[in-house]
Amino acid sequence: MPTILGTVAKQLKSHPALIPLFVFIGGGTTMSMLYLARLALKNPDVSWDRTNNPEPWNKMDVTQQYKLFTVNMDYSKLKKDRPDF
Repeated sequence: MPTILGTVAKQLKSHPALIPLFVFIGGGTTMSMLYLARLALKNPDVSWDRTNNPEPWNKMDVTQQYKLFTVNMDYSKLKKDRPDF
């Protein structure tokens, strides 16, 4: 029974035009997994430790940026818009 990697390597040797397809699909898959991991670890809406910090969004500073990309936003000039708990 041939392995999957052996079959893929055989196909790539006989059809070299498939190499960019595998590179871009592999790169896209890797980037999407990294972004999903970033959302799971850095997003204040996600709480992994409910005993020590059940509401992590309340511990964030107003000027702390947690979005990956923000257009023309200066967090240092924001006023506090929520009460302390």
